[in-house]
Amino acid sequence: MKILVTGGAGYIGSAAAQMLLNAGHQVTVIDSLSSGHIEAVPGGAHFVHADLADRSTVERVLSEGSFEAIMHFAASIEAGESMRDPGKFFQNNLCNSLQLIELGVRHGVRRFVLSSTAAVYDSSDEPLTEDSKLGPNNVYGHTKLMIEQALEWYRRIHGLHFAALRYFNAAGALPDRGEAHQPETHLIPLVLQVPLGLRPSVAIYGSDYPTPDGTCIRDYIHIEDLVSAHLLVLDALEEKDRLIYNLGNGAGYSVLEVIETAREVTGHPIPAEEKPRRPGDAPRLVASSARIREELGWVPQKPDLAEIIRSAWEWHSTHPNGYAS
Repeated sequence: MKILVTGGAGYIGSAAAQMLLNAGHQVTVIDSLSSGHIEAVPGGAHFVHADLADRSTVERVLSEGSFEAIMHFAASIEAGESMRDPGKFFQNNLCNSLQLIELGVRHGVRRFVLSSTAAVYDSSDEPLTEDSKLGPNNVYGHTKLMIEQALEWYRRIHGLHFAALRYFNAAGALPDRGEAHQPETHLIPLVLQVPLGLRPSVAIYGSDYPTPDGTCIRDYIHIEDLVSAHLLVLDALEEKDRLIYNLGNGAGYSVLEVIETAREVTGHPIPAEEKPRRPGDAPRLVASSARIREELGWVPQKPDLAEIIRSAWEWHSTHPNGYAS
């Protein structure tokens, strides 16, 4: 299958591009490199350096590619930033996505897989299912929900088959690619920066939550398990015209559990500094991925937190400054 991967120089997009190539697909990556890394683009993929706002280039790529599917990973992702700079997120996430969907349909693309987010849901202390109440608490989540809603209209009007995969916390690394955000805001790479000597300690934002150890609980999913779900839905979209799935392990780990596990994996004490709660942090956000397990047979192969952190540590140990090293 010929597949266009947007954001294919990023953490999840590059992993997806590599696994698609491994599965025998032809892959074209389009990425502005504003936050991605050219070193992360798999060697077997055709690379186009362009921003999705560049309509003429996107249309040329689609007109020349005869693509059967689009996997859309290109987006601004930091929820906190979205509350400071909403215009950036409406442009990058919503406007660029709408243009991509429209041009894709015009050029005969039949399948569209969206990298969505658990941020489309309202905060909840209960496991989140696909039927849980929607209610984004930030502009980032709102833009993703709006794209999902737009895809539903393109399904009804143009017959576009689409999947929206609502991620919880992608984590871990493949041997040749891992997380390298600038600035880094994700917990596991931040924790690992301490034994790498890049920061003196890791912050714990709130230790008085109604959880067993007082810190927030989150669901973590290994990057390889996350991407394997994309390949499953890509095949399923041959017959299904609409798929919406949560992707997570279904088990939550607290901030303290992540830090303690990282201590065991790295052999470093990893000092932690308690700080006040951050606005909007829910005590517990854990996915129920029962639907994709039941319907497509997807089962995480690397659900163990220590294995997730170990894979991340192996990559960060050899890439302490990300792809710059």
